[in-house]
Amino acid sequence: MSFQFEPLVPACVAFDRVGTPMSPLYGDIYHARQGALAQAEHVFLGGNGLPQRWRGRAGFTVCETGFGLGQNFLALWQAWRGDPQRSRRLHMVAFEAHPFSRADLASVLLARLPEGLLGLARQLVDQWPPLLPGMHRLEFEGGAVTLTLAFGTVNRLARLVQARADAFFLDGFSPLKNPEMWTPALFGQLVRMAAQGATAATWCTAAEVRRTMSDAGFLVSKAQGLGKTRDMTVATLRPNLGREEPPAAPREPVLIIGGGLAAAGIAHSLGLRGQASTVIDPVFAQGLGASHRGHIAAALTPLISRDDDFRARLTRSGGRRALQRWQGLAEIARPRPCGTVELVQDAEEERERRQTLAALSFPADWVQWQDADEASARLGFNVAQGGVYFADGQLIRPEPLIEALLGEGPVRCLGSRVVRLERSRAGEGWQAFGPDGAVLASSHTVVLAGAMQVPALLPEFLPSHELSKLRAMHALAGQVSYFSPEAVYDPQVVLGGIGYWLPGVDGVCVGGSTYVPNAIQAQVSAQGHADIARKLSGLVGLPQQQLLDWAKKGLGWAGWRAVVSGRLPVIGPVRQAPGLWLACAYGSRGLTWSALAGDIIAASLHQEPMPLERDLLRAIAPR
Repeated sequence: MSFQFEPLVPACVAFDRVGTPMSPLYGDIYHARQGALAQAEHVFLGGNGLPQRWRGRAGFTVCETGFGLGQNFLALWQAWRGDPQRSRRLHMVAFEAHPFSRADLASVLLARLPEGLLGLARQLVDQWPPLLPGMHRLEFEGGAVTLTLAFGTVNRLARLVQARADAFFLDGFSPLKNPEMWTPALFGQLVRMAAQGATAATWCTAAEVRRTMSDAGFLVSKAQGLGKTRDMTVATLRPNLGREEPPAAPREPVLIIGGGLAAAGIAHSLGLRGQASTVIDPVFAQGLGASHRGHIAAALTPLISRDDDFRARLTRSGGRRALQRWQGLAEIARPRPCGTVELVQDAEEERERRQTLAALSFPADWVQWQDADEASARLGFNVAQGGVYFADGQLIRPEPLIEALLGEGPVRCLGSRVVRLERSRAGEGWQAFGPDGAVLASSHTVVLAGAMQVPALLPEFLPSHELSKLRAMHALAGQVSYFSPEAVYDPQVVLGGIGYWLPGVDGVCVGGSTYVPNAIQAQVSAQGHADIARKLSGLVGLPQQQLLDWAKKGLGWAGWRAVVSGRLPVIGPVRQAPGLWLACAYGSRGLTWSALAGDIIAASLHQEPMPLERDLLRAIAPR
């Protein structure tokens, strides 16, 4: 087991003798007895000078060290909504080592709120994520309000959050009951995140906490406490500390080079923030979704590993982001959360998967083991083996998805080919040149999202050893095949394992797939159909010939996968070339990385807290 992995321990519902919610684990109450909202307004909002400090700002970010039941967030959100001079955007990053389940959160929170807050609270409960360790991004008010939840111990996750915080709500359990929430290491990380002039407030007045805050870099003082409580603590970051004001978001359209899932996900995420983009690829001459023309359906399924490695954590985040980000699209384009059953091959693999599930302790409403009978019941036909069931498994239609992502918002698509990318003569931006030498578009911000075309467009001034991993990117051809099976073999969920078998779309089931190295072209072939039918025979439990008899006159879809060593995507800025970003090497998980990459790039350009941990961002950074 990796030393970095910590199983998440959920909160338990409990109350003290006067009915205040409490934690049996720490023996402490979640908020002051005068009431959570009174504490939020007096201590945390008032102690941080809110709402006055966010007025006239483009964005304002709050970091909270203990989310609990979320009353501080709800009070903050309500104050922001009620302020006509509010910042354009409001962000909260909140840590919680022991989050409540959605059902427990609803039962405890909704019963204790005034009518004016119930609407906001119900939105919070509706979006509440499964209890999985790591970062979870929730969005409200059309994306103008974001809540980034960090589930896990604060001293570990504080090192991994990337944000620029204007105010801190220090709301852990008491130092005597939970000293981890008040350590020098934690306050050091908060100072790392702090903006210049950042403030902090807490009900805690313990002398040791005040000294620790001062040593970390805060100017600490006392203020009038809540009700009969004499004092509370307020603080301001020392003038010589803090993160400087970041550059403003681009005013001109962002230039995106590429015409597939990578480019579409970025353009859509930018558009949701009001950011225009120009997307260039010759495939647009055939239509917005032409890069996946005829690709009937594909699956998006997370994965698990015993040590919850980078790939497992990234696929989990990517799947959740796609599910949230794209649910507002037209029905034909939005993901269908049908679930995935991933069958094992033998008893040894079953033992390994069961051990992994036990070690991870992930919630059963996200992933669980199912024996052969249970898996058969989910699928709608009998299979010989059990497997792992992922509730987040999704069926997606790539062509209409791309059309929807590129067809919404301020997105301009050009059906041209970029052959060269250069700095502008003024050295303040980038220019994209077409085959005739004419400038197709220019921008201060460019994203290369064209898979195997990316290495050829890297700036010539970058030394050959820079981005060596990306320069070694290679392509794998592959195909899927289309089948018209007997109705009973049209699965109700995605079936995975050695190969995959997808729920039918208009009576057609997609089976896959092949991986062909060193191919000259990606094409549908008889050999590909035979290879897929052989895989499906073991998966579905039918003779290979019967599957071939169901094949639709040799029909299918073929494409390329761009891959680098490690099989992780490459997403992030090119540090040696300001304004240049990469989003490529998606391999066979283009759907998994599309929305996630879009939000990574858009959040960075718009000075939002990042939706991923810093170690994951480093793992996928261009290098």
